[in-house]
Amino acid sequence: MTTRQRLSFALRREQLLAVALEEFASRGFHLTQMEHVAAAADVSKALLYQHFVSKEELFAEVTAAVVGEVTRRLNGAVLREEESLERIRAMVREVFDYATEEPHGWVLVVRHLDKPEVGAPLRELRERLGTAFADLLLAHRRADPAMTPAALAANERRVRLLVPMMYGSLLSLVSWWLEHRDTPRTRVESMAVEFIWLGLDRLRSGDRLPPPR
Repeated sequence: MTTRQRLSFALRREQLLAVALEEFASRGFHLTQMEHVAAAADVSKALLYQHFVSKEELFAEVTAAVVGEVTRRLNGAVLREEESLERIRAMVREVFDYATEEPHGWVLVVRHLDKPEVGAPLRELRERLGTAFADLLLAHRRADPAMTPAALAANERRVRLLVPMMYGSLLSLVSWWLEHRDTPRTRVESMAVEFIWLGLDRLRSGDRLPPPR
């Protein structure tokens, strides 16, 4: 017979959150059940419910931890740089780092970021990413004394529309690279930075496609 290791309440909760992260990442929120988490953690459902009263609460705790870690890492990367372009590079690099170092957290974000019904933490992460990208891209315009309030407002409206495409494309690109690692990561990172920075710069300079026929 084997004796199951008895953990303190705090350590058991930490273990359950780690196991739940893997389950939610692999199955998704809707297909994951509490019995899946209990079985993967080798505990009873009753014990799991002592820590989390519902799947929704468990998912909220898991995603809050992921969002906190992603936010901490991105803030740290950005604060180490002074120029907007270097901050964009730092954010892109940190996203790649997180995806490679925390694969379950990455899959959780990618699977659920655009599913608002699964809870507030990931919606908050989406808003934080959007605000961070917009602030970096608008920094030069906001500091330009020649910019009129009307021109600045127009720039801000344009950036708010572009930002979801930018971070959505970045997440897709990182996921693609994780499956095609024969492509050098430095090359993929550079492409992401150029897409974000140069694409917006052409729009800001007035470059436009002709209207569709």
